[in-house]
Amino acid sequence: MDTTVLNILACPACNAPLEPQENGRGLLCHRCGLVFPVIDGIPVLLIDEATPIREGGR
Repeated sequence: MDTTVLNILACPACNAPLEPQENGRGLLCHRCGLVFPVIDGIPVLLIDEATPIREGGR
């Protein structure tokens, strides 16, 4: 994902910055502990579509 786009995206739940996951399939919010999916290069920033990260790892 383009770094320019990443710089303007924020978590819809808490407005914290989002970090791309290593596999490129999600954007992680460390504050909320949510991962937002990226489908065909398009981030889906809907809280209902996010999944919580697992304790002890990603």
